[in-house]
Amino acid sequence: MKNLLNIKNLWKSFTLHNLQKYIKAIQDINILVKEGEFIGITGKSGSGKSTILKCIYRTYLPENGSILYQSDNFGAIDISKATERQMIYLRKHEIGYVSQFLSVMPRTTAKEVVQQAVIEMGYDIDYAQFQAEKMLSHFELDIKLWDSYPNTFSGGEKLRLNIARAMVKRPRLLLLDEPTASLDNVSKIKVRELIEQLKSEGTTMLGIFHDIDFMQGLCDYQYNMQAGEVI
Repeated sequence: MKNLLNIKNLWKSFTLHNLQKYIKAIQDINILVKEGEFIGITGKSGSGKSTILKCIYRTYLPENGSILYQSDNFGAIDISKATERQMIYLRKHEIGYVSQFLSVMPRTTAKEVVQQAVIEMGYDIDYAQFQAEKMLSHFELDIKLWDSYPNTFSGGEKLRLNIARAMVKRPRLLLLDEPTASLDNVSKIKVRELIEQLKSEGTTMLGIFHDIDFMQGLCDYQYNMQAGEVI
């Protein structure tokens, strides 16, 4: 298998000016991910797990180190030095991110949220509609909610919609930040089924989970974080 992602000597810190505090979030992180692998990252809250994913997605800009990604479109690219235009392309076409929180444009229905993810990749409205309905059905989001605004949804419904929006793209690299945090057991099974399907289709994944049982049988490798370092 070829290397898809190679994280070398990654550092990220934050300065809280109002409190005059300097916080090391992660330090000297080294992770190698091959195509098709599922990498699990565990650790206590505040240990730096989410910071790693946000640096890969470039929500955070690392201060040191490199994140070498083998892009279909750009070839080998260091995400820490990529332009904003390159990152917009990668997020639309190659790298997906699922967080615990749903952020959508106002007055956009649940079905439109998932449809738009497909349209961004260049597909027409009919294909996007078909894929959106298929994904919403898989996650058993009540059909009565499809034309409703997500701000009226429960926490679990918002999370299912967030997962559907990311997974419908079948990204090359999928980042999962506590995707089952507020889901019931039935919904967790649905997430696991889709993760297994994506893995069989070749999607590479990095996932953060507090539910260790959920990770069993999914992970090829597991990294444990303590105080910003990989142990």
